[in-house]
Amino acid sequence: MSAIGKLLDQFKGVSKQALRAMGGSGQLGYGVPADAFAEGLRRKPHYIGCDMGSIDPGPAYLGSGELATAAETTKRDLKRVLLGARGADIPLLIGSAGCAGASQHLNATLALVREIAKEEGLRFRLASIRADMPRDFVKKQRAAGKITPLGGIIGELTDEEIDASSNLVGQMGTEAFVRALEKDVDVVIAGRACDTAIFAAIPSMLGFPLGPVMHMSKIIECASICCVPGGRDAIIAELEGASFVLESMNPQRRATPMSVAAHSLYEQSDPVRVAEPEGVLFVDSADYQAVDDRRCRVSGARWENARKPSVKIEGARRVGERAIMVCGSADPRFIANLDSILPQVQEVVRGLVCEPGEVPDYSLLFRRYGLDGVYPWPTPPAVNPREVFIMAEIIAPTEGRAMAVAKTTKQFLLHHGFPGRLSTGGNIAFPFTPPEISCGSAYRFNAYHVMEVDDLAPLFPIEVEEVGS
Repeated sequence: MSAIGKLLDQFKGVSKQALRAMGGSGQLGYGVPADAFAEGLRRKPHYIGCDMGSIDPGPAYLGSGELATAAETTKRDLKRVLLGARGADIPLLIGSAGCAGASQHLNATLALVREIAKEEGLRFRLASIRADMPRDFVKKQRAAGKITPLGGIIGELTDEEIDASSNLVGQMGTEAFVRALEKDVDVVIAGRACDTAIFAAIPSMLGFPLGPVMHMSKIIECASICCVPGGRDAIIAELEGASFVLESMNPQRRATPMSVAAHSLYEQSDPVRVAEPEGVLFVDSADYQAVDDRRCRVSGARWENARKPSVKIEGARRVGERAIMVCGSADPRFIANLDSILPQVQEVVRGLVCEPGEVPDYSLLFRRYGLDGVYPWPTPPAVNPREVFIMAEIIAPTEGRAMAVAKTTKQFLLHHGFPGRLSTGGNIAFPFTPPEISCGSAYRFNAYHVMEVDDLAPLFPIEVEEVGS
């Protein structure tokens, strides 16, 4: 019998039995603290969930199809959670495989899992769920007015942008994981997924109320980040009817009412409602109570089913090849004149790398760390910093073109004249040589929208295989 089959049998006809969900990692591929994970296994969790992805690292991984994490670390983390789950014969659920969750990421993750199974002599039944959106269907929904930009940071989706996406994925919800588990499996590995869905599927199958289930799932997907001090250590949530108790598996981390309540706002523009494909979680009615110095009990969150299900779609398109040039300065006169120096250098460079009258085929952007490289402050500092770090970013059609602009920029920023300059020897210093670096293809998000649908299931197909047989 599969791991999910045994779990369903264990809870069949039993009332008031607590369910222990273990969040194994804040994000697989960056390291799983071994001691806390081992302690979690000693607590005999009923299942393990792990988030593996995010769009936080930007559009490059979705666009390129490459893993955001190092292959060596990713394999080590997958091995730890896979051996832990199979050793305890409990379900393992992983979402947003390979970070961005497109087919390339899912395929790479599945290949590592099969490799681990072969090396360790493991046998199990595996379900994988794909998240790539059918482009013709997305165009149909767009034409029907069922796609809305999300967050006011991107415009209306067009057919041209849909076609231009290197990868176009949708975030699956709980229903996709439930369908996969219903196929009598031990392990589920999904493409792009809502973090909550990873942890909510099993308790929803067991009939726990969805308000606390979804609230619990939102919190433990980040492991012990909800604690003081926050960390990536494994966490266990014990779900008891309409409430759950949180405990980090690292004794140095404490889940307090304040820290847990604060994490309920994590990655949310709305402090009250958390939108999911199947409905909305409301946390304004939630109650947080200390059980002791390290544990917190949470109750009171509400769930409301959606009138129509929806899918958040994410896409990225290539915009060119990127090169950067890095340097710094400790010359107070140079720093004071940067507002005029950098635009002048941009004009000089354009005159050198383009023919007269030619429209530039590249972009050149300076970031001035120490002044406004992180945030565009509306007013300059009262006193200029002692040092600044300057990064020139160039995006051009080809790597050669981008590097040509970067090298020219370096040379003429180095020797550009300005009022009050004391020396012609050089305005800037380089942390290493060469200071020009080719960074590969550059991407931008071109789909970050919500798509209303009639049925979620056809968008997220499931494949089942017997691994190690």
